[in-house]
Parts: sequence; C-alpha cells; structure tokens
Amino acid sequence: MLLSVSLIQSQSYNDYGLGPVPTRFKGECVSGQNFTRYNCNRKLIGARYYSKGFEAVNGPLESFKQTFFRSARDSEGHGTHTSSIIVGSKVSNVSLYGLGSGTARGGVPSARLSVYKPCWFDECTDADILAAFSDAIHDGVDIISLSLGQGPPQQIYFEDAMAIGSFHAFQKGIVVSASAGNSFFAETAMNVAPWILTVGASTVDREFPSYLLLGNLKQLKAFGVNTKPYQGKRYSLIYGADAAASRNPSRNASFCKKNTLDSNSIKGRIVVCILEELGDDRNEKLTAVEEGGGVGMILVDPLAKYILRQSVIQSVLIGEAEAEELYKYMTTEKNPTATIYPTVTNIGIKPAPVMAVFSSKGPNVITPDIIKPDITAPGVNILAAWSPVSTANSINYNILSGTSMSCPHVSAVVALLKSVHPYWSPAAIKSAIMTTATIADNTRNFIRNDDSTNANPFDYGSGHINPAAAIDPGLIYDYDTNNLIDFLFSNGASVEQLKNLTGTPVYSKNPPIPSYNFNYPSIGVFNMSGNVSVYRTVTYVGEGPTVYYSKLQAITGVRTSVYPNVLRFSKSGEKLTYRIDFVPYKTSIGSFEFGSLTWRNDVHMVRSPIAVNVASV
Repeated sequence: MLLSVSLIQSQSYNDYGLGPVPTRFKGECVSGQNFTRYNCNRKLIGARYYSKGFEAVNGPLESFKQTFFRSARDSEGHGTHTSSIIVGSKVSNVSLYGLGSGTARGGVPSARLSVYKPCWFDECTDADILAAFSDAIHDGVDIISLSLGQGPPQQIYFEDAMAIGSFHAFQKGIVVSASAGNSFFAETAMNVAPWILTVGASTVDREFPSYLLLGNLKQLKAFGVNTKPYQGKRYSLIYGADAAASRNPSRNASFCKKNTLDSNSIKGRIVVCILEELGDDRNEKLTAVEEGGGVGMILVDPLAKYILRQSVIQSVLIGEAEAEELYKYMTTEKNPTATIYPTVTNIGIKPAPVMAVFSSKGPNVITPDIIKPDITAPGVNILAAWSPVSTANSINYNILSGTSMSCPHVSAVVALLKSVHPYWSPAAIKSAIMTTATIADNTRNFIRNDDSTNANPFDYGSGHINPAAAIDPGLIYDYDTNNLIDFLFSNGASVEQLKNLTGTPVYSKNPPIPSYNFNYPSIGVFNMSGNVSVYRTVTYVGEGPTVYYSKLQAITGVRTSVYPNVLRFSKSGEKLTYRIDFVPYKTSIGSFEFGSLTWRNDVHMVRSPIAVNVASV
C-alpha cells in the first residue's frame, strides 16, 4: 500500500484476481468531486485528499481557474502515472500513439494502493503533506512512495515536512522512498534524510527517435512524438532569429516567443528555435510557430531525449552536437531543407542505463557523511497510465521522465521485498536494495553520465537497482530510531530540534559518536582530518555457516585497510562488526574521492560505496 499524489480510474487499477481488502488496513475512500467510495475496489483500497493548508495560503482552489477535482481524482496525470508504475495491473496493447507498444504492468501488480493527494497545481503545503503522512501511518500502509519534494536548497530535517513525516513513518516500520529531484547539478539532491530511500533517475535501453534528414542527405537523431504517416516532403529551414517580426529584436525571435516571429518569413517552413532558459515553456514556442504558419519546429534543447510531447505540427528536439551539424549545413547551403520522419521505437540501446542529465546529485548538503542519492532506477521515457483530462488529446497512457518516475520503480522493489521478508525493518530493506545494486551498464562498463563521463556515488548512490539480487542480499546493515537520534545528536541537533522531529522530548542515551559511524549501507567521511577509523555492523541473513571475504577499491590520496578482512558466520541473524582504517596522505582540495568495500562469499556480493573528503593529513 503506497502513498501517491493523485488518482484516476484506469484499466491499470482493475482488481481482477485480488482477494478481499486486508482487515488490518484502516483507511477509507473519501468521496468528493467526480469520485465516490464506489470508485475504490480491491486494488484501489483507499483515497484521501487535503486542501486546507493550500487554501489557507493561496485562497480557494476555484480561484486558480484551472481544471481540478476537489477529491482524490487525478486531473494532472502525475499521480496516475507514478502509482501505476508500482501497482498497475496487466494491460495489453498499450502505447502512446503506437510508441512503446506492448503490455503495461506495474512492478508488483498484486499490491494494493491507497492514495493521499496533498498537492494542487504543482504546489504542496507542509500542513497538507503532514496530514497525508499522519493518515497514511494511521491507515496501516506498508510503504510510502513520494514522487514529490521541495526544490533546492534542501531544508534541515527538523523544518522539512517530508523529513518529519517520513521519520514518523520509519518509527512505525514503514519504508519511505522518495525522488531525489530533477535539478541537474551537484548539491541539489532532495529528500536526503538517512531514514528515506532517495532515488535518482537513469535511462532504459529504449529510445523514441524522430530522425531529421537534411537536404544534404545527412541524418540527425532528434526526438519527438511525430505519428502522422510519412509524406516524403522536404521543407525549407529558417532560424527563428532570421524571421523576427517587425520591431522585434532577432534575439527574442530566436527563442520563438509569442508574437516575435514574422508570419511571411516562416509560412510553410520548419523553424529552428533555441531556449532562453532551461525552464522555457516549449509548448509556447510550438504555438508561436504554428500560429505563424510554420509547418514544423526544431528546438535545440539539452533535454532533447528526455521530453516527448505531441504537437499539431511536426516538431523535434535536438542536442548540442546535432545542433552544430545543423548550423554547418544551414550556413553553407543557400536553400537549406529538411524532412522530419515519424517517431519510431528503438530497443536494445547501448549503453544503458545512463544517468539522466536532470537527476539531482550529491553530496548531501545537510549531513554530508550520508551519501545521497541512495540508488538509481529507470526514470527516462517511462510509459505508464495517465489521466485523460490532463491533456488536450485524451490519452490513457503517457511517456514521462523524471525522478518522479524512478522513485516508484524502487517502491515496487520495496513491495517485493516486504512480501518475501515481511518482518524486515525499513533499514534492512534499504540495505538489501543498496548493497546489491549494480554499477555496470549493458556494455559491461561502468555506468556513465549523459556526457559520457563515468558516474559516481553522488550521481547514482550505490548503483542501479537489481531486484532479483535484493531479495537475497546475504548481509544487511540495520539501524533503528534510537540510532537515528544518536546520529542527529552527533550532528549537533538540539533537544528542541529533535522534539520538532519526533513530537516528544528525546535525549541521547549514548555519548555522541562520529556521524560517519552511523550504520549506513554506504560509507561517507566528510572533512577528514588525519587518520580515521570507521565502524560498521552487518547482520547475516543467509542460511547455514558461511565466510565473507573483503575487497577494498583504492581511494586516491588515502590508504585503506579493513579489520577483520574475513567475516565468519555460523548462523542466520548473527551480527559482526568490522573496522575500516583510513590513512590520508593527500588532501582532496574540497572535493570527494571515491572507492568501495565489497564483502563476498560463494553466492553474494555485498557492496558499499565510499566517499571521503580529506581536509588535512
């Protein structure tokens, strides 16, 4: 049972084959606009919505003059998409206008769904978020999936509604997974509290190219949703900057803004546009070209492969490398032309996964000893259920990209682990997912970034999810609420701050220990000054006696050793502690250096990434 942000009735939520609603679930289906309790079934077993906080700050929902439902029903599509990734029932012959055609299915179709809608018009208030958390916890959910977050900068945990709500969920044994964010840059990862499973986004081995054939017969890879039959026509090309309307500077026209293009110049032509800012409204540019009589648009966009949208006229997005080729052609050809081909579905793409350029990155700006994100998962061009009222062309399935899409993939893995190991703690489940992740792509090379550089733990955390391995991790790193409180005290938290987080006064029962000794599945040491020893305790969750051997990946500027370097377990549930000694001999000049520790037996590989920042030797 999961927390999402909205809801729509869809074939992906049919309850065929499911038994009665579990009696331990205490939630309800709250009636509202275009939604009654009869819209729930044995799949969708709970639905609530929250608007008091939003309306107290922003005024009545009706004042926004936008489509919405004053109920748990989805008017935007986001919540339908994300929740169906987790629990969606099997639906045949699904596609977006023929793209990605096949059978849609959530990660765990047998799971039940309870939705809690605290957001309106892309805004969520703390009061509504916390009310949703409170109800979800009371209702008895097992997992909370959060495809939402406040934008950077990350608030301290004691003032962040997501951190506070998820802490209470952790206390009740509920696993909370959350999106890392879509802010592109270092130090922008969100939802970074150590009790949250923080998820980055990466590609799958599928693309939706819409090739661009230039008049010189050079083909450029572009992206879009162009599904009209191929007409074989070539159209004249023109830069927006060269088609400025009267009294409009060419710079404004280059961005293809409203009322900046001369209709006589662009009529019957494909217009080449650029972005002024990454957050530009791409639909506005399309409208400007269409209203001016243009037959197509080529937009130079660093997010080309991540944004798919259909338009009335043909349109594609191209990356910087393709834009250079296009520029060379248009500046050397007197009458440049191009043809935009229909979009196709290509599978078997290599390399994959690749880290999405938008996926928010570490280091963790609140507690840098905790590496964030924790994990990465598929989050690029994901086909899933959709709310037909949220788009001009009513569609039931849509393709989207974002950490909002990768988070529910991990939530589904959590649900799988909960079904196999119902009594494991949230920390144990997080550990199993992290320590079994892979850092290799389908070419057997290290996972790369969008620019082809090698990714690191601040991009993907412990790596890309590996569900089959996570079911049987061999060893786990466990911790509980008391350990978290000790960790927060070691990071300088006051009694008053902790009361704001926990709701009751708490005091550290142990002398403060260095925060890098918190029993996290990854290992981070920020601001290392001289020699440091880091301790971890692992719990054996296999069967029968076994022996694990250690392997340390070298860290630039730091000598490392582990003691003991062999762990001998006699029975399941046994705990053993090991120590890693770090001896720095070179400062890292404000940056981090990376390595890893892997424990291996005949069956399992239990890997922990390491990130160290050496301030002084």
